[in-house]
Order: sequence, then C-alpha cells, then structure tokens
Amino acid sequence: MRPATALLLASTMLAASPAFAQTAAPAADAAPDEATIVVFGRGETRQVQEIKAQEIVVLTPGTNPLKAIEKLPSVNFQSADPFGNYEWSQRVTIRSFNQNQLGFTFDGIPLGDMSYGNHNGLHITRAISSENIGSVRVSQGAGSLGTQATGNLGGTVETFSADPTGEMGAQGNLTYGSNDTVRAFARLNLGTRDGVRGYVSYGYGSTDKYKGQGKQDQHMGNAKVIVPIGDAKIDGWLSYSDRREQDYQDMSMGMINRLGWDWDNTFPDYARAIDYASRLNDVDLVSNSGGSPFPDGRFDYSGASVATGQTYPGNVTSADDAYYDAAGLRKDWLGAIGLNTPLGEMATLNLKGYYHNNSGMGLWATPYVPSPNGVPMSVRTTEYKMDRIGAFGSVDFTIGSQNLNVGAWYENNKFNQARRFYAFSSRTEPGLSFRDYPKNPFFTQWEFDFTTDTFQYHVQDKIDLGMVTINLGWKGFSVTNKAEAVVQASFPQGKIKAQDWFQPTAGFVVKVSPDAEVFGGFSQSTRAFASATTTGPFSTNQAGFDAIRNNLKPEESDTYELGLRYNTPVFNGTLGAYLVNFRNRLLAVQVGSAIQGNPSALQNVGGVRAVGVEAAGNLTLGSGFSLYASYSYTDATYRDDVLNGNGDLVAAIKDKTVVDSPKHMARGEFNFDDGQRFFRVGLNYMSRRYYSYTNDASVPGRLIVDASLGYRFTDKVEVQLNATNLFDKRYVGTIGSGGFGNSGDAQTLLVGAPQQFFATLKAGF
Repeated sequence: MRPATALLLASTMLAASPAFAQTAAPAADAAPDEATIVVFGRGETRQVQEIKAQEIVVLTPGTNPLKAIEKLPSVNFQSADPFGNYEWSQRVTIRSFNQNQLGFTFDGIPLGDMSYGNHNGLHITRAISSENIGSVRVSQGAGSLGTQATGNLGGTVETFSADPTGEMGAQGNLTYGSNDTVRAFARLNLGTRDGVRGYVSYGYGSTDKYKGQGKQDQHMGNAKVIVPIGDAKIDGWLSYSDRREQDYQDMSMGMINRLGWDWDNTFPDYARAIDYASRLNDVDLVSNSGGSPFPDGRFDYSGASVATGQTYPGNVTSADDAYYDAAGLRKDWLGAIGLNTPLGEMATLNLKGYYHNNSGMGLWATPYVPSPNGVPMSVRTTEYKMDRIGAFGSVDFTIGSQNLNVGAWYENNKFNQARRFYAFSSRTEPGLSFRDYPKNPFFTQWEFDFTTDTFQYHVQDKIDLGMVTINLGWKGFSVTNKAEAVVQASFPQGKIKAQDWFQPTAGFVVKVSPDAEVFGGFSQSTRAFASATTTGPFSTNQAGFDAIRNNLKPEESDTYELGLRYNTPVFNGTLGAYLVNFRNRLLAVQVGSAIQGNPSALQNVGGVRAVGVEAAGNLTLGSGFSLYASYSYTDATYRDDVLNGNGDLVAAIKDKTVVDSPKHMARGEFNFDDGQRFFRVGLNYMSRRYYSYTNDASVPGRLIVDASLGYRFTDKVEVQLNATNLFDKRYVGTIGSGGFGNSGDAQTLLVGAPQQFFATLKAGF
C-alpha cells in the first residue's frame, strides 16, 4: 500500500455538505427534485443532461468539472492526472467528435475549443474554481442554437457559476494528499438576499508529479456580484489564473514495453539530458563575419550527425525517449458584465459583454536545436498572447403558445503566436527553470499576428401545444481569419472566411404520460476555421494556403436524435439513439516528430458516420442508498480513403473506426448518504481506443474504480476523502497528445495516474 493508504483508513470520512451548496444555473424545464444530481433534460427536444453542484463538490477540490461529466453517456474524458487539470493531457470527446469540434462556454462566455494551443479561448479550470461552479450542462448533439460557439459539430458543454447566496459568511477548504498535494480555498460571501450580493474567493493548489520530478500548481481568484435594480439585474464576473505545470513524457506502446510505465523526462538529471542530446548531434556552431551564429536568421552549424545505430544507455534508443523537461505556463484575466431586464410583460432582454486577456508559453527542451554556447540542446517555446473582446445578447418574448428567442454574438480576437529558442547556460548548469517565463531568446523562428472576427445570430421558436412541444429555428455565422507575419517563416499570410447563414434545427417532445416523454430532432452545424500556425489552414506553407484558401470547405455535420425520458420519485432516466453524418473532414498530417514543429498539410478528406445508443438512469433505493448507471455504444467510421491532390491513395481508412472513439463506455455508481455519513464507489469502463487512422495501433480497454467516504460533524464542518484509481490499475490515459498518424505506433500516449488519496477539511463561518 502507498503511504496515503493509511490516511484513507484513518480518516473514514468524506462528504459534500449541503451547507456549502449554492444555487446552480437554471436546469432544463421541469427538473426533478433537488436530491437528483443528474438532470436528464426534461422538456428538451434533444439529448441534454445537467450535472449539479453536489456532484462537483464531492470530487477532490480543484478537480476539473469535465471529470464530473464523464459519467454521462457518450462523453469520453481523459487525462494523465487524477484531477483532470493537466492541460497537455486533458481531452474530451463526445459521440466520436474531438475537443476542437465541440463548443464550450462559461456563463455564456465562449471558451473556444479549450485546446492546449490556446488560440481562441481558455480552459474552464482557468476561468473558475471548482467550488464556485453551480452546474454543468452537456448537449451530446449540436447543442442550443444560442450557444456562443462556431465549432460545435458534435455537442456543447456549458458551465455556470453559482449565484451568491446573499448571506454574510465565509468558507474554507484545506486538502492534502498523494504526491504532496496541497490545496487551500477560501471564499467570503457578502451582501443581502434581496440587495447587492456577491462573493470573492482565492484558491491555491500544488502537486508534485507522480512520476519523474516536477510540480503542477495554480493560483486562482474569482469574484462575482449581482446588483438588482427594480425588476432588472446586473451581474459581474472577474477571474485571474496563474497556472504552471511541468509535463510528463509522451510515450508510445513500444516505449511503455521497453522502458516501463514509470518512465519520464530526465529532470532534474541535467547531465543525462546532455548525454542524450550529445549522442543525437555533436555540433560546432559556425559564426559568420558579423559574429552571429545564425546569418540571415537561419541556423548554420557544422558537425556530423550521429550515425544510425548510435547506442544509448539502457533501453533508450533515441533522444526522443526522454527530454530534459517540458512545461505549460498560462496567465489569464477574464471579466464580464451582464444585464437581464424585462421588456414589458411578455419579453426579456439578456445582454453580456466580456474581455479575456491571456499570455502563456509551452516550453520544451529540444535536442534538435543546440544553444549558441555549445550546449547540445535549447529551450523551444510556443508563445501566446491573446486579447478577446465580445458581446452577446438575446430577446425572449411570448406570443400565445409560442416562445420566440432571437439573439446575436460578436467577438474580435487578436492572437499573437511565436516560436522562440532560449539557451541553456552551460553543459553543467541549465541556468533556467521551466516553471518561469524565460527571457532573452537567441532566436525567433517565426511570429504571427492573427485576427479573427466572428458574427453569429440565431432565431428560435418553441411552440407549446400542451401534449406536444415543437422547436424550430436556425443559426448562421460569418467568421473571418487573417494572418500577418511579424517574423516571417514558411507559414502563410492572408485571409480565409467560413460563412454559413442557415444552419437549421427542428425537434419535438411528446408527453405520453405524466412520467414519460418522447423526444426527437434534427440539427445541422458548421465549424469555422482556426487561426494559428499550429492548427487549421494557416499551419501549412504559403503555396499550400494559396491553393486551399478559395477551395477549402468548413466541416459540417447533420445530427438526428430520437429518445425516451422517464421520471418518477424512484427512477429518473433516458434512452436514446442517434445518427451523425459528418462531411468535409479536415485532416492535417504532421511531418516528422512533434518537437521539430514542421508544417502540416490540410485538406478535406471525406466524411464520417456515427451511429449510437445512449442510456442513463438514477435509481433511488431508499434509506439513503441510490444507484446510477450509464452506457453508450458508438459505431463511428470513416467513409472515405485519404487521397492526395493527384488522387493517389495516402491512407486506406474507409470503414475504419474513428481514432479515440471507444465503441463501449459504461459507468456505474453506488451511493449512500444519510445526511451525516456518506460513501460512494464509482466504476468507469472504456473499451479499446485506436490511435492510428488505419486502426493498426490501439490501447486496450480499462476499468477504473474511484471511491469516497466521509462524515459531517455539523452543517458547517465536514471531512472529505477521495480515492482515485483505487486498485492502482496500469493504463493509458490520454491518446493523441502528439496527434494521430496514418499507421504504426507513435509517441502520442500519456500514462494514467496511479492510485491516489486526498483528504479535505471544510469549514463554514
């Protein structure tokens, strides 16, 4: 047993006290009673579920709220850490659509695709502390028409902050656990129930890596205020985040078998990293007459590359087996102000404006580029600066049996991205830390300014005919992407636009009894292009961009859904089926290893068809006991082989299963809560996942068990303990960390976290 096991056995206490729960965002129509943690979208014409605050606070404090939604059908969440916060590893797919084909919002504010590349938003864990979340709503289909997203081909995830209670008081949480995990959180509640009310909070979390050495930590501040003015309401939000995380080594199945599950970067063993890099290249830098080792901005060095077959110590076979260190650094400010006001007796106006500022870096110790002083490696960064400003709003008005909603969204995103190199001090001392932003680069390989202007509108009519409800509407958008070189490289400059003014949706709900309803619908969605050198149409060279800019089609999807919901005080559940036709799939093929940063080629490569079944339900057993279970079956396959511009076969993938799309996912929970004592056991099963397009490389299925146990001393004081991966299962967590290839094993896997234990003391005042 690990040392933390003693902490688990000694504590025997875990809970999520109602004293700390806050008002969640409005759920779907006619939600079940407050004891129900998962709401199955009653009254909705599409598949929708909502996770309430009670389900989030019962996780280890600071856990990614996306980890709470992995229990929902068709949601595939994965990460290499127990909290789901490690951004290089964090992935979520829904119905086989990957993360950048989904839509994410926070209190309506667009979060972009929440990708590590950080080009159009920020991750939810950098927008709000987990203790301040009120609810998370998942639409497995295309999502609501009013969602501020232009990438939601396959679903939306909407997170809502908790409203202030209006009661003066304070809350404090203190967590300690495996790998010297320490997290402290404090919130001060201010105001009155009927007047101005708000809260301000601060959280700090830090954990050592569970293999290798390094640290991942974050400072987070949140503030929310609500100001009632007559029948109107003004709300404001402000958050700050400073996150710094040292990375784990990307693996392949071959590396896992050869080097073991616990293999990682060499940090802090600098001498070993120098040895590996030296074996790759023994380089003497050449200075030109001007004294620069890089004449005309290009690398110019001589020296013989290590011959094929160069031996490394132990089972190491290349310099890519272990880098010295890598890290992600992110700082974010997010602010918003909104207005909700009635317009007469039958209409309501909602407006919100927001601003987001981000600066960050992804750092990598690369053995492919030496430092000018003769050190056989350097620090390669991808650097980000972002300023987003936008506004969205809608008007709801009722005319007889019809509820009409009309709205629009505009955003201007100015994004700067650069690739720079920084020198290590010497062969014996690195002279810099991967937890700090480096200064004084010796080379800027490229730098680009991107401007993205987004305009989207929607029209929706919900017609209530009593037993039958009909939902009709459409949305449209125009997104213009522009790239301008600051430091030119092979990447292109220019403009490209994605425009689709009519994306229709239609649906129905039929109440077949007081407890049951049938729902069904159709929706069509288009995805805009991305603005970055590392993804999207600007990730190729100028000639490639010029060839595709007028011919490249945005990705599109058609989603058909049909299902049944049933709700009684004893059972609450849903059963559904879907068909998704996805066309104009865009594929960027990487050349060389990920660290080399070579351009990729982007093209439309055909379609995907996904057919699936989803089921989930809560069963109340009485005396504080309950069961939850969900199951999803997904059959997602490529409909076309990949061909090049000449019609030649590149990859034979027709009828192959979509990468990172397990056919079977099943989740189960056994819960007990008598108001004082609490325990939960959760099982999470996922079948085989492929990480090559031809399906010749895969990771096996896995079953992970989590558990919790707790005790409430009073309605103000409780102790909570969480155990993740209780039986210490060895498994691959993330696939595709370095992208996906056509065939063969690749260094694109991250090992899942081992058994971990965490204890939390919560106190209210």
